[in-house]
Amino acid sequence: MSTPAARTGPAPGALLLCRAAPGSVAPVAHLLREPMQLTRAGDAWSVLVPEGRPWRDGAEPVDRVVTGWATALAVGAPWPVLALWWDTDHAGFTLASGFRRPVGFVWLASGVPVGEDEAMRTFAARMGLDPVLDVQALDQLTRSGSAADARTRLRGLLAVLTRAGVLLPAELAPGEPADRLREAAARQPDTVPVEWPGWREAVGERDAVDHSRLGPWMPWTGGPRAGALALAQMAAGIPLIARGLRRRSGGWATAGALLLAHGALGLAYALTHPRD
Repeated sequence: MSTPAARTGPAPGALLLCRAAPGSVAPVAHLLREPMQLTRAGDAWSVLVPEGRPWRDGAEPVDRVVTGWATALAVGAPWPVLALWWDTDHAGFTLASGFRRPVGFVWLASGVPVGEDEAMRTFAARMGLDPVLDVQALDQLTRSGSAADARTRLRGLLAVLTRAGVLLPAELAPGEPADRLREAAARQPDTVPVEWPGWREAVGERDAVDHSRLGPWMPWTGGPRAGALALAQMAAGIPLIARGLRRRSGGWATAGALLLAHGALGLAYALTHPRD
């Protein structure tokens, strides 16, 4: 049961950090069908600021939703996705990369850690952080006895990640209300809104994507990477749907459905548009 102090904590919210330029992130982010604001978060990073309808409507906890989203984004693209999330009782992060099992850490609103130290070390290794200096800094975030609350812990995590190239705009601070974060993201000079345009319009963006790192993986290329990705997405989508139904988790079920649909689209395109 939540304590009175916990109930005065920040409203649920999230940020999705992608290790890619906005031009590569936007076509994949469309598949989530969630209104978001996309802007740069460093030379090699972008940040998605979601509207957050699933948790604002009370349908599902924010951590489950964004873990499903991060998994769907990471499986559908050749770069990792780091989801930062918070609610009135907890805060934490989840790192998704390819088909690896997501890794993350959680703090109570007061800042008390409830995750495993080993998870933080796995996170550091997958992020390519310094195994000595950066890991020592991350270890401080896993220890009790500090006066830092969960929001401060997330900011400490971001401070360590600056050495990996993450540079969030100052206004996009964990713990802020979702509306305020989206407004702040919309004021950034290179920001773009992400809305689901429908399959026809999404495929119509392919010329821009073809020249990005994501290009060889897209279904319309008909290449071996695109075919392999389509099969992998379908293979990953089915168990995610099953997991979502078993746990009654809309986030996991949505992620699985999106992967299954996008993989099927890729295979269908390959069959109807064979390469010469």
